[in-house]
Amino acid sequence: MIKKELVAHKDPKSPVSETFRTLRTNIQFMNTNKRLKTLLVTSTMPGEGKSWVASNLAVTFAQAGRRVILIDADMRKGRVYSIFGVTPRPGLSNYLSGVGENDERNDLGNYLRKTEIPNLYVMPAGNIPPNPSELLVTHQMRNLLEELKRECDIVIIDGTPSKLVTDSVILSRFTDSTIVVTAHNQTKKDDLAQVVKDIKNVGGHVAGVVYNKIPIASKKYNETYYYASTSQKIKTREDMENEQRRVEQKNRVNDILSRDRKPEESKRTPPDDGDIPRAMRK
Repeated sequence: MIKKELVAHKDPKSPVSETFRTLRTNIQFMNTNKRLKTLLVTSTMPGEGKSWVASNLAVTFAQAGRRVILIDADMRKGRVYSIFGVTPRPGLSNYLSGVGENDERNDLGNYLRKTEIPNLYVMPAGNIPPNPSELLVTHQMRNLLEELKRECDIVIIDGTPSKLVTDSVILSRFTDSTIVVTAHNQTKKDDLAQVVKDIKNVGGHVAGVVYNKIPIASKKYNETYYYASTSQKIKTREDMENEQRRVEQKNRVNDILSRDRKPEESKRTPPDDGDIPRAMRK
């Protein structure tokens, strides 16, 4: 059974669903030079809403008539299977290792799950392997992505938090674009900068940053499963550079004003009796 957190499916007319559709459009426009076929979703640390964003984004692509495959590449703590209510095994780890309940690696249908949402299929993480990072650098992983790209319109990968493990950084080399999910009052700026740097260092492409869990007044939106996640915003590199320039300019203006500001006038002393009208004198 699909969980309530799939708001794009449960409540497609909600403001949250509309925001995900806007996010989908922004991602498509960011890849106009080449057709977007593979998209990786990662975060800096656990709990920032990465799987929630990846799952709802997959739903919106499917609702637009695109044939979508969502891969749960978090082979340590994957939870996509629980969000969509499908069986967890066999999955990605079983396919890559050839070990598990089904050894017929060539038959991808054994590892994909059909969901309640038309056009959307899920590949769960599968059994927890002892070496997730090593499995992702194998030829099987690259061959899998190439085969899935021929079978569908877009492959969305729910990766691991990039600050903790290198799995998503490795995957970013094989995908067309990567988005990093951050959380309000949770993500550290230095952690985000380091994750973006790591992805670029291996040749990955960062499309932008999703700002998640923004507090929203209850009067503005009805309460949802993720009340604090009712607003998503993707920031491009240009947005972040412009924001930094605005901050620097504001700081320069404040410095100039502080140098030119005159000392505060001393408090005015009470007026002499001569300044007080005769009628008001005691």
